[in-house]
Amino acid sequence: MTAELVRGQNHPLPHTRLEIRVSAGHPIMACATCSDERGSVREQWLAHPGAPALPGVEVSPRATEAPRFTVDLEAVPEAVHQVNVLLALPEGTGGPAQFGATAAPFVAVAGQDGTELASFTITGLEAETALVALELYRRQGAWKVRAVGQGYAGGLAELLGDQGLQTARETAADIQQAVAPRAPRAEPARLRTRGADGAFTPPTAPRPNQTPAPGPDTTVPDGLSTSGQAGAPGGHAGSQQTPVPDPAPGPGGPVNYAHPRRQSAAPPPPPAAQPAQPGQPAPPVAGDATGWSMDERLYNQIWGMFEDLARSVAAYRSAIDFAENRMDQELDKVLSDPRSRIGGQGDAARDAARVKYEQLADQARQVLDRDLAQLAAESEVVEPALPPAFARWDNPAWHAYRVPMEIPMALRLGDLHLPESPELRIPFLVRLPLERGLWVDSGRSGSEAALVLDEGQLRKLALDCAVAHAARLLAVYPPGEFTVHVIDPAGTAAPSLAPLVESGALDGPPAAGAQGVSAVLAKLTQRVDLVTMAVRGGAADSLPPDLDTAEQLLIVNDFPHGFDDRAVTQLRYLADEGPAVGVHLLMVADREDASAYGPVLDPLWRSLLRITPVPDDHLADPWVGHAWTYEPLTVPAGSGVLRQVLDQVTAARRSWRR
Repeated sequence: MTAELVRGQNHPLPHTRLEIRVSAGHPIMACATCSDERGSVREQWLAHPGAPALPGVEVSPRATEAPRFTVDLEAVPEAVHQVNVLLALPEGTGGPAQFGATAAPFVAVAGQDGTELASFTITGLEAETALVALELYRRQGAWKVRAVGQGYAGGLAELLGDQGLQTARETAADIQQAVAPRAPRAEPARLRTRGADGAFTPPTAPRPNQTPAPGPDTTVPDGLSTSGQAGAPGGHAGSQQTPVPDPAPGPGGPVNYAHPRRQSAAPPPPPAAQPAQPGQPAPPVAGDATGWSMDERLYNQIWGMFEDLARSVAAYRSAIDFAENRMDQELDKVLSDPRSRIGGQGDAARDAARVKYEQLADQARQVLDRDLAQLAAESEVVEPALPPAFARWDNPAWHAYRVPMEIPMALRLGDLHLPESPELRIPFLVRLPLERGLWVDSGRSGSEAALVLDEGQLRKLALDCAVAHAARLLAVYPPGEFTVHVIDPAGTAAPSLAPLVESGALDGPPAAGAQGVSAVLAKLTQRVDLVTMAVRGGAADSLPPDLDTAEQLLIVNDFPHGFDDRAVTQLRYLADEGPAVGVHLLMVADREDASAYGPVLDPLWRSLLRITPVPDDHLADPWVGHAWTYEPLTVPAGSGVLRQVLDQVTAARRSWRR
């Protein structure tokens, strides 16, 4: 399980061979320094783009949007006690002038097998242009990672000088010079590739029957992301976006791996709230957050509501714990004195302790109720204003649905709530394009809702949930930009799959039997291989003309029944490598059914975001450790909204293909 670190937190490293990945959404320089037990950095213990390797450490040789560090802690010199991971903004590249003007950098530490061990979103930056992101340090013969996030407004020179490097200014100038030249790369035609911020660049030219959306804001929004953690409705805060003109169609142009709406300047301030009555909070306003578009402002507002609820409940629980501990201490004090154990004096002391506890608990609850009332009022304003991608199925936005011409920044998968206020629901949003696959758990998860259902009911609900998620994904993508495949080895999913099949939303019938499973997996595996090689080799224009470059979703029902070892290996490959080139898994499975495979499938489960078809408190946030109850989205009984939406999607796709 990935440990999501906060500033100052450390985490043990079970492996010594590591890969450190950085997601920034703009050019960024990767550097590393080593220091001895006294914290001193030597001249020869510095790796940077001009000299990208030192014993045990290798960094990206140029400024990129997704630099990587390769670290072998067993190969670093014995005198090295700490490896510092440094990030800096390159000069003269047209990128942001300071970290506070762009999205918060995200750093992930992974093992040699790609398993993510720890991650850190570096928030709270302002005028800094260089920072120490992480420290890898020895402690009692073992290695640990610490989230640092210390920034320097004076840039790389100030950072290196603070680490004791005598030639800090000259070295910083040399590093900036090493990344100054940038060679152009070939522009892939009609191919989506994942940028450093986890988003895909759009096709180089509009497809038939597609026109840009009207108005001045014709680019695709970007914002927060999930960073592999299931427990927050978003992830990295502070998105900034800029319109980027479409490059000329065809090969030969430069590839812009930044999201086409990422700004290098701060977004405009939120709209001014209406003045409040004296002594009353300001009335809530939908979109009352920073952002370049209404969708982004709503997204950031939802993220703020999630954080506010988490903090308020954490403060309440802390106050209750304090009151209980205080009462226990006072009762222990009474009981420790034999003279006060019996008689009126002891009873009076015990009553006084309980009265103090009730007073503190009442005060804490009053504060919580005040915060909950404000959040509930904000939710009542925000919920009706949400676009279809952020809205529940019963929102009127779906009844006014029209097939979009651009991809939204996120998709709602369900709701989150806490036991202190189960009626206050926070939308659970994940970034688009998906950064990891989904797993709808069809087993008995231990929740009360799951225990009252039998095995067949749970499996049916899980498959219905998967179909609804697939329909939402199809609905929020432009025509021809999303393709859904289904694997149903035993052919038992026909009733649940009927909306997708009867509407014509699938390109082909669900694959059944060993031959059908093998054919679909082989096709998608080949697509991942071809696109990955083309992107890495800069030869995207040489892809086969009949290759479907739209994003792909594979629904896998009743896994692992009907899957042999080869098919399982292919699924693991798709889960690991597919998201980077637009291939995603949506699995409907019970983990207990796969127990015969032993630990072989553990990496597969860990790579997927687990959701449930019934309410379950399996999601946890990394900030205060709350167990959030996930509530799936359900189509209202008797409503035809799902079929209406799929019919519009199918009609738009047919028009696009003409």
